[in-house]
Amino acid sequence: MGSFYAPESFFWFQGIVGLGKIGKEVAKRLEAFDCRIMYHSRNEKPFILYPFYSNVVELAGNSDVLVFCCPLNEQTRHIINREVMLGKDGVIVNVGRGSLIDEKELVWCLMEEEIRDAGLDLFENEPNVPNELFPLDNVVLSPHAASLTSDGFTEVCELAAEALEVFFSSKLPSTQVLDD
Repeated sequence: MGSFYAPESFFWFQGIVGLGKIGKEVAKRLEAFDCRIMYHSRNEKPFILYPFYSNVVELAGNSDVLVFCCPLNEQTRHIINREVMLGKDGVIVNVGRGSLIDEKELVWCLMEEEIRDAGLDLFENEPNVPNELFPLDNVVLSPHAASLTSDGFTEVCELAAEALEVFFSSKLPSTQVLDD
């Protein structure tokens, strides 16, 4: 459990759920490692060359790693459940929203080694993290800090300033989530 070594071909097949701004940035970084990228989004992106899956379960069935970058809504709540846990060699990475994961299912799968590993930057009931995750060596936990870089901090400040400007001018925010 928790081995950091993997076969040479492991991690080649990366499934990204949510190919918005963050998902595209994740894909760009994965391309540098010659990963084969596939994605699921609300709608197929017309100018994206990665294979599109209209169903998360099908995407999971063809992926070594699933990276969740999607927003939280009624369709995505607990989208990470036992059906998409990928099996004994699968890895789940969540940088989207904590409630994308059915945490009880994930904890069970990690404890029973029904999934290889997980990387979690957020949790369903933040700031509370399930205590069962702390002793596990097949999970990496970070304190909702994926964007805590100098560039990330600058961008957050710029977004806050823009949000105030938009609020007082009745314009639409640039960060508004739209149905594509």
